[in-house]
Amino acid sequence: MRDPVLLSPATASPATGRVAPARSGRTLPPRLAYWHAAAVIFLCLFASVAPSPLYPFYAVTWHFSPLTLTLVYATYAFGVLAALLTAGRVSDQVGRRPVLLAALGTLMVSSVLFITASSVTWLFVARGVQGVATGAALSAASAALLDLRGRRDLVSAGLANAVASTAGLGLGQLASSALVQSGAAPRTLPYVLLLVLFAVALAGAFWMPEPVPGRSALRLTLQRPSVPAGIRHPFLLAGLAVLGSWSIGGLYFSLGAQLSAQLFSTANVILAGVGGITLTLAAAAAQLVFRRVTPWLGASAGSVALAAGMTLIVVAAAVSSSGLFLAGSFIAGAGFGVAFLAGLRQLTSVIPAEHRAAVMSAFYVVAYLSLSVPAVLAGVVVTHLGLETTFEIFGSVVAGIALTMAAEAWRTR
Repeated sequence: MRDPVLLSPATASPATGRVAPARSGRTLPPRLAYWHAAAVIFLCLFASVAPSPLYPFYAVTWHFSPLTLTLVYATYAFGVLAALLTAGRVSDQVGRRPVLLAALGTLMVSSVLFITASSVTWLFVARGVQGVATGAALSAASAALLDLRGRRDLVSAGLANAVASTAGLGLGQLASSALVQSGAAPRTLPYVLLLVLFAVALAGAFWMPEPVPGRSALRLTLQRPSVPAGIRHPFLLAGLAVLGSWSIGGLYFSLGAQLSAQLFSTANVILAGVGGITLTLAAAAAQLVFRRVTPWLGASAGSVALAAGMTLIVVAAAVSSSGLFLAGSFIAGAGFGVAFLAGLRQLTSVIPAEHRAAVMSAFYVVAYLSLSVPAVLAGVVVTHLGLETTFEIFGSVVAGIALTMAAEAWRTR
């Protein structure tokens, strides 16, 4: 089936989902399109944490509480969930490329909303728009990554997805913190950077080949997340992995900067974000180092490391030790990276081609519930019990989830 929008469409086999090279140089080669899909995932996660270094500044300027801060953070996650539940399968119907174009264009709009925000109300609006667009982009880009793998197998696509996600979180926090710390238009520069990057990604998506061979009309309805019966156990393992890892990610990127600033006794924005940066970059590095580890072993060992790191973080919060906090963040990050990769590799290797967007949408529903619900609960708890106690409680819960994941992965090895 020829796509009238594309100048020279690629073709794909319904049985394998593999994309044949485009016949013209006027679309991106499949290999380059594959890396562009990974770059979109990276950019979505990069953008998701860009406002984090500015939250304390917003709180002082617009006089809102830690609970409001976590609600602003959670608005993004709930926006992602709304998109996944209504449009998660749309790219299976109309194609990956149209969804990516619409989502990236909307992300550019969200960057403009952040730049012009004049009150906490507009901050909620900007985060909500960003979340909805991110949900659509992640679902389509993750499915395209599997479609466009070329000579790479599906396990490699899982690795690319995992590394892009964790590296995006870490580098997004680092880049935004550096721009804010520079003092030159701190409320504007991070979003100008995002606006430029989204424009580049939009141009790349315009020239991507369309990997979905048979498309149908758009049906935008509320959809219950569904997973084919034959892959529900791999999905369970991937879900446990993302539950443990993204829960602590939500806690770090909503309240972590406050704990770091307190432990390091500093107003430096980069140092305040060092916990989240260490956590996520350690995860990305561990995924690259241990990429060939058998999934069940990676899930078991990574989850144990995540639990050990979280225990150190709990102790660090109790005794106010910045050294233990950094060590715990590094160990927890490495464990989270390996466990997350193992679960995702196992899942992506068994998803039927016709269910790719739907299953990846269900996966991201679990991920963003894990990211948002603990962050909101932490915002409620911190107003009553304080920052250290909040980290002690939630760190202990995450450690328990991680050990459950380790036991399940070992049991079914």
